[in-house]
Amino acid sequence: MQSINAQHRSGISGYVKNADGPIADATVIIRGTERGTVTNKKGYFELSRVGQSKVTIVVSYSGYLTQTQEVLPGASKLLEFTLAKDERQLQDVTVTAVNKAREVKHSGFSVNVVETKQFANTTADINQVLNLTTGIRIREQGGLGSNFNFSINGLSGKSVKYFIDGVPVEVLGSAMSLNNIPVNLSERIEAYKGVVPVHLGSDAMGGAINIITSQKQTNYIDASYSYGSFNTHRASFTGQYTHQKTGIQVKGTAFYNYSGNNYTMKDVEILEGGVRHGNEITDLNGAVFVRTDAKRFHDRYQSAMGQIEIGLAEKKWADALFLGVGYSQGMQDLQTGFEQTIVYGNVTRKSSALSGSLRYKKDNLFVHGLSLNIFASQSRDSYLTADTLYRQYYWDGTWTVKSSSEMNSIKSLSRMSRPKTFARANLSYAINEQHSVNFNYTIDRVKNENYNELVTSEDPQPGLLNKQIAGLAYQQELLDKRWVNTFFGKYYGLNLTANKWINNEYTAISQSQPNYGYGIATRYKILPEWGVKASYEKAFRLQEVDEVFGDGLNVQPNPDLKPEHSNNFNVGMYYGKTLRERHRFYIEASGFYRNAADFIYPVPDQRSKALKNENKSSVRITGMEAELRYDYMNLLSFNVNLTYQNAVNTTKFGGTTSSTPEATYLNKIPNQPWLFGNAGLSIGKNDLLGKDTRLQFNWYTQYVHWFYLTWEAYGNANGKSDIPNQLVHNATLTYSLQNGKYNISAECRNLSDNPAFDNFRLQKPGRAFSMKFRYFLR
Repeated sequence: MQSINAQHRSGISGYVKNADGPIADATVIIRGTERGTVTNKKGYFELSRVGQSKVTIVVSYSGYLTQTQEVLPGASKLLEFTLAKDERQLQDVTVTAVNKAREVKHSGFSVNVVETKQFANTTADINQVLNLTTGIRIREQGGLGSNFNFSINGLSGKSVKYFIDGVPVEVLGSAMSLNNIPVNLSERIEAYKGVVPVHLGSDAMGGAINIITSQKQTNYIDASYSYGSFNTHRASFTGQYTHQKTGIQVKGTAFYNYSGNNYTMKDVEILEGGVRHGNEITDLNGAVFVRTDAKRFHDRYQSAMGQIEIGLAEKKWADALFLGVGYSQGMQDLQTGFEQTIVYGNVTRKSSALSGSLRYKKDNLFVHGLSLNIFASQSRDSYLTADTLYRQYYWDGTWTVKSSSEMNSIKSLSRMSRPKTFARANLSYAINEQHSVNFNYTIDRVKNENYNELVTSEDPQPGLLNKQIAGLAYQQELLDKRWVNTFFGKYYGLNLTANKWINNEYTAISQSQPNYGYGIATRYKILPEWGVKASYEKAFRLQEVDEVFGDGLNVQPNPDLKPEHSNNFNVGMYYGKTLRERHRFYIEASGFYRNAADFIYPVPDQRSKALKNENKSSVRITGMEAELRYDYMNLLSFNVNLTYQNAVNTTKFGGTTSSTPEATYLNKIPNQPWLFGNAGLSIGKNDLLGKDTRLQFNWYTQYVHWFYLTWEAYGNANGKSDIPNQLVHNATLTYSLQNGKYNISAECRNLSDNPAFDNFRLQKPGRAFSMKFRYFLR
C-alpha cells in the first residue's frame, strides 16, 4: 500500500491504467463507504467533497489485482494507478464483470450479458447457455439440430433476431443456428429485451441476441472435441494469426456436429397385431394401438461450417478491413411433424450455403469522434427436402401404405433456393464526452425459389422480400455519466412480391408499406453499483421469408401476413456490493409490459399436419423477473433467477361484424411457459491437483411450471391438455492444466432422467453423458 498526498479542489482525482494504456470503467471507491465512481474512456476519475480526513482509495477492475492508496490532506496531486494482471483471475471461469460487458449491462436497455468463459469447457451451445438466464425460454422439438422457439419476455419466434458481432446470423448460412453454434466460439452474449439499440439495425420487436466474438489482436487457437450419448460428436475450432511485418491477419472459424438422436420416446403409441411382412403391416385386421417406450429411429443430424477472413487491422486508413468467405452444409432426417403423433420414417432434408463478405471499420474518420462501420455480403442458401414414399410410420419403425406421401399429398423432391444480398452501414459521431449520435442503415433482399423437382425444373414465379431499415439515435451522458439517456427513431420499409392461390390458380400479389418506430432508454446511477433504468419502444416486426413463403417442411406459406407491432416497456434496477474484497453480491429485478397487435403466431392445421402463421389482433404480456448472484473470490459462485410472464389473448371479437366475444378472449396464449426459473452453483479450486491446474464443478437446475398445450377455454376442467411441471438437472466436472491450455470435462444432462417437453409436448432427450477435450493456446 502506498501513502500519497493528493487533494484536488476538496476532492480526489487521478488516472487508472494498465501496461497497454488507460482502463475505462474501472471501479474507484472510498474504503468503508458507499461513495465511488468509475473511470472514463481516458482512465480518468474524480471524487468530490472528500473532506480533510485520511481515506483509502480502492481501485478494482475485473482480471486485474485490486490496488489501494492512502490519501492524506495536503497539496493537490493526481493519483496514478497502474493495475497488474491477476493471472489466476484471468483463468477463473467465474469472472463475469468485464469492461464492455459492464458498460452494456449498466446501460438504459434491458439486457442480459453472459460471459461465456464459464461455459467454454462444456458441450453447451448458445441456446443452452441463454436458456439459463432471466426472461428467456427456448423450446426445442427434440435433440441436437431440432427446430426451436426462442422467447424473450413472452415474445417469440421471428420477433427475436440473432446476430454475430452485429451481423445477422442467417447471412452466414443455413447451418448457423443458435442450437448448433459451440459456446467457445463466443466471448460474451448480449440479449436485449423488447427495446433494441439502433446499431443492430433490425426489426427485432421481441428482442435481439448479439454474439460477440474475440476482438483481440493477439494470436490464439481454441479447439475442442466432444463425444456423448446418442452417438453425438461435436468439434469446433477458432483461431487467429497476425504477420507482424505486414500486419496481415487471418481469422478462421469452423465447427462440426453429428448426432443419431436415437433417444427413447416414453409412452408413445404403436400398432400391435395385424399381418406383417418385415416392417410393413399389410393387414390391419386385429391391430390395436398400445402405448409403450420406443427409440427414435429416423432423426440423424449433421452440420458443418467453415469461415475464413483475411485482412488488415490497426492501419491509419482502417482499423479493420477484411474479406471473408464461408461455407456450410447440413443433413437432417425428419422424425416428427409439429407434434409427436405425426411420425415420419423416410423424409430427409439437405442444405448448403455459400457466402462472401466485406467489412470495414475506422474510428476518427476525417475528424475526431467520427466512426464508420460497414458490412456487406452476398450469400445463397439451398435446400432439398425429399418426401417420396406413400407410407404412414409408427414409433416402432413399422409402417402401412397410405394414399398420400408422408408430409404432403404427392411425392416431392422440394428444392428451395434463397439468394440473399445484405449490407449495413453504421455511422457514429461523438460530439463531446456528453453527447453523441448514431445512424444505422441496412438493406436485406431475399429471393425465394421453390419447386417440386418431380413436377417442374424451376419456379416460374419466384417471390421477393426486400427490407430497408434505418435508425437514428442521440445519446446524452449527464451528471458525470450517472444519468444516461438514449433517444431513437426507426424506419421500417418492406417490399413483398409473392404468389397466392386465387380461383384455382396462382396470382402474383405485392405490397409495400412504410412503418415508423421510436423509443427511449434511460439509466440513473444512485451509487456506482446501484442504478435504476427504464426503456420504451414502439417496435415493428416485418414478415420473414419462412412465414410468407413457407419453410418447405412444417410451415405453410401465408402471403397475407401483415407486420406485427408492439408497445414495449421495461423498468428495472440493479445493485452490487463487495465486502472485504472477497464477497460479491449482485441483484437485479425488472418488470415488463408488451402490447402486441397483429401478433404473428403459428397455428396448427390438423388437415395439412403443418403450421401456418396467422395475425392475432392483440396480445398483452405483463411480467417480472429477478436474479441474485453471489461470488466468493475465485472459489465459489451461486446464482438463482425466476421469471413470471402472463401472455393473454386480448382479441375480443374475431370477426369484423361479430358481437360475440371469442371463447379465448383473455385466455393465456397456449403452449407457452408462464413461470420458470434457473439455479446454478460453481465450485473451483486452483492448484488442487498440481501447479497451474484448476478443478471446477458446475451444477445447473432448470424448472418450468406446467402450462396449457391448447386454449384453456376448450375442454372440461379435468380434461384440459397441459404440459406438466419439469425439473431438469445438469452437472459438469472440468480439470484444467497449464493455466487452461489443456481442459477435459465430463458432463451429464438431465441427471435425474425426468421427462422433458417443449413445443407441442414433443419429448426431448432423457439422461445424456458426454466428454469434452479442449485445447486453448494464446
